[in-house]
Amino acid sequence: MRLARSRARRGIGAGLLAFALLLTTALAAAPQTRRARRTPRRPASAQTAHAQQQQPVRVPQLPPAPQTTPTAQQTPTPAPKSSPSPAQTPPADVIDEDEVVRVTSNLVVVPASVTTQQGEPVQGLQAGDFRLEEEGRAQEIAQLGDAEQVPLDIAILFDVSSSVTAKNFFTFQQQSAARFLKDVLKPIDRAAIITVADKPTLVQPLAAADAATARVLTIPAADKSVPTAFYDSITYAAKYLAENAPGRHRRVILVLSDGDDNFSAAVREQTVAEYDAQKKAESEGGNRLQAVRAAAHRDLESRHRRAVTVVQRDVQRADIVFYAINPGGPSIRLNEIATRAQNGMQQVAEATGGTAYVPDNADALTTVFRQIANELRAQYLLQYYSNSNAPNGKYLNIKVTSPTHPDVRIRARQGYYVKK
Repeated sequence: MRLARSRARRGIGAGLLAFALLLTTALAAAPQTRRARRTPRRPASAQTAHAQQQQPVRVPQLPPAPQTTPTAQQTPTPAPKSSPSPAQTPPADVIDEDEVVRVTSNLVVVPASVTTQQGEPVQGLQAGDFRLEEEGRAQEIAQLGDAEQVPLDIAILFDVSSSVTAKNFFTFQQQSAARFLKDVLKPIDRAAIITVADKPTLVQPLAAADAATARVLTIPAADKSVPTAFYDSITYAAKYLAENAPGRHRRVILVLSDGDDNFSAAVREQTVAEYDAQKKAESEGGNRLQAVRAAAHRDLESRHRRAVTVVQRDVQRADIVFYAINPGGPSIRLNEIATRAQNGMQQVAEATGGTAYVPDNADALTTVFRQIANELRAQYLLQYYSNSNAPNGKYLNIKVTSPTHPDVRIRARQGYYVKK
């Protein structure tokens, strides 16, 4: 009996021990089961992508790609956040050529007019026929552009001051200029019309040939004494083209004027001072008054020289070819002021690849317009990549020759201002 009770107690103890072990195991497993029922946590990469959806990502700007209609499969996946790195070069088929030139090199375009000794344009030359030097160092001509394929933006300046507006000849100038525009402007070209008097006035913004031609014929001549702000007008035209003509277009200024300035800001005050000194010397006489007059004259001439230099700089910085037609005729060489004015226009023209004409008469004026039109149509556009490390705004000299045709005349810009 005692043995049976002892065995029974041992059986109950073993059962209780087994139950305790089973209960302990179940309790230990319960937290894991509860955790397993929770929503799975996002991987680290998914959390990063979600965070990026909350803030815009700055990316390099590229030329716009062809637009397509978005679909559900095209929805972009946010890129994982990473530390900044240098911008990668986009594929060649999406790079805008102008952007490449501005970013990676200094492309210089040199319009060049090549003529015979008689003034007839020479056509058919190749890149190998030219030698181009920058600061005395030969440059490789990368391409010879066709002027017919490059749009032309031209500003025509009419001097309507009293010194050049003899009624009959002024009307003939208008008619000649209108024919010139019809001859030289193609559908892709434009012209602006600016009058020169006591200040420059834009009477026709850049427009196609029909509109510009019609406007030229309506310009009234001066009916009273009007001063001439010649320098201010050229600077105004240069800035107008720089701001309104695209950089890859050809830019031209053609001015019909004697170039005599008496009202631009650079010379106005001293012009009055010299006039007063002259009148006083004439009325009172005396060596001292004559000396004052001479000093005022020297000061005025110095101001004119500086003003021409500033105008030349403004025209060159805008990459403009400058032409001038002086309606004064050959008699201007008999007058000191007229000669100085013509020489100033010639200086700007030569520096930019143009020229300054003095036609003898009305028939010669028609010939001059035809020569300019022929030059503009037959220009060579010499393009090269400058390897100069000159700072922005530095002026670099250019020289263009033709070793294979030493007998031709070449007019090209004499230099340019570095733009980076």
